[in-house]
Amino acid sequence: MFAGVEETPIGSEAVANVFRTLALNDVQLFPVSIAGEPEQYFVVNATKVVDCIDEERCLEVQHFPQGSFPEYAGEYRWIYGLRIDPSKTEGAHVFRLKKFKTAFIVSEDIKNALERVGNLGLSFERVTGAPEPQGLPM
Repeated sequence: MFAGVEETPIGSEAVANVFRTLALNDVQLFPVSIAGEPEQYFVVNATKVVDCIDEERCLEVQHFPQGSFPEYAGEYRWIYGLRIDPSKTEGAHVFRLKKFKTAFIVSEDIKNALERVGNLGLSFERVTGAPEPQGLPM
């Protein structure tokens, strides 16, 4: 489940426990109630923003056209085949990307733990290693 413009994750107690256990210094967890749901949920806010996009290894990057949106000057409009430089992540397990804050990045340890929780309704895309060209728009 996500909320807001930048797709802020909302998860169950089990999801919150993954972040508490593996990335407590990288996130804030805010309890929220969802109408009609008896279970407690949590907004997961990534507190770290890291400048680690490896633009040369991304399949395609789109910048906002100059002068189009002054508030987004220097930021990416979209990135296909996103790749990051792991050596620049400062050891964070969860973070947003500087200049492309729509991406919510988690470490492989977090990914594996979330997959063990199961039935989350989300998918993961690898952002390290060689880019995979499938899925590019024509």
